[in-house]
Amino acid sequence: MFFTIFGKGLKIALISLYLSPKLAYFIEYGMAKKSSSTSKSKVKYSKETYHNWFESMLLMRRFEEKAGQLYGQQKIRGFCHLYIGQEACAAGAISALEKEDKWITAYRCHATPLGLGTDPGAIMAELFGKATGTTKGKGGSMHIFDKSKNFAGGHAIVGAQIPMGLGLGFAEKYKGTKNLSICFMGDGAVRQGAFHESLNLAMLYKTPVIFVIENNGYAMGTSVKRSSNVDELYKLGESYEIPSFPVDAMNVEEVHEAVKEAAERARKGDGPTLLEFRTYRYKGHSMSDPQKYRTKEEVEEYKQRDPIEQVRATIVDNQILTEDEIKEIEAKVKKQVADAVKFAEESPWPEGEDAFKDVYMEDDYPFVRE
Repeated sequence: MFFTIFGKGLKIALISLYLSPKLAYFIEYGMAKKSSSTSKSKVKYSKETYHNWFESMLLMRRFEEKAGQLYGQQKIRGFCHLYIGQEACAAGAISALEKEDKWITAYRCHATPLGLGTDPGAIMAELFGKATGTTKGKGGSMHIFDKSKNFAGGHAIVGAQIPMGLGLGFAEKYKGTKNLSICFMGDGAVRQGAFHESLNLAMLYKTPVIFVIENNGYAMGTSVKRSSNVDELYKLGESYEIPSFPVDAMNVEEVHEAVKEAAERARKGDGPTLLEFRTYRYKGHSMSDPQKYRTKEEVEEYKQRDPIEQVRATIVDNQILTEDEIKEIEAKVKKQVADAVKFAEESPWPEGEDAFKDVYMEDDYPFVRE
């Protein structure tokens, strides 16, 4: 028994990752079993757009791979949540929005600021805990911020960023701008009461906010099916009469189109949208995750739909870039990551006195210290 998904005429079996350790959405035409590069990919956007997607996602991938290596060397400590496999979520959303729009996300937060243009060296330095990091070494992996890019940060408390994302959108409405906020969360965060409170208020006040559930199949190590009767998470928005849709987020084009449509709705004053990005992380929930809840075969099946390789296939099939141009991008990204590591390695550690800085707005606030 099959049904159609995403309005694209693709049929998928009524089987889910949450019912089985198999692939989340088994697609009849083999979408999950083989790379999209096996058939010629049509060009839907400009050369510049495909170039930017490829370079941006490749930087995210290589940065995260290096972060994983450095974590193993104990140069990065604490928790470290990698975005490998989910790059299309950030890249497609970024290309669909405007410079003045506001961003907020959870603790898997290295890739989004990279896509927005934050200095990779500052992000890597923050992972190292160095004074030159995005939050001066005080936040680490889960708290990357960049006010200059309108990135309101990664947040470690599950679901804490959702009402903040609502507030960012409400502020734009209050000020009378045409800007919006986009708020990312994991699939586990939808169990928080703040999620439902935020959706209710967003629709009540027609707030210009896009709520994005990055559903990578597992809240830490627990599948959606084990934690909820509703495993198609976009449907949660429908109870608040919010336009809500599932998105194939292994495909950057699909992400771009869904976010662009949601943004147009928000800018017209029609309020929020809820998007369920159906994606997948190749690595564990964090670097300390042994991943015993899923099989290697499942991970490999998803890698056949790799978002970067889909864009590369489109570029190659349609001769958008030459092989030499692709190699130049790869070399550029490799150098960016190497330079970021060098910067982090050579940066100073915070001084003890720095613990008292950037805590209060007033420099002379009467806090107590020895």
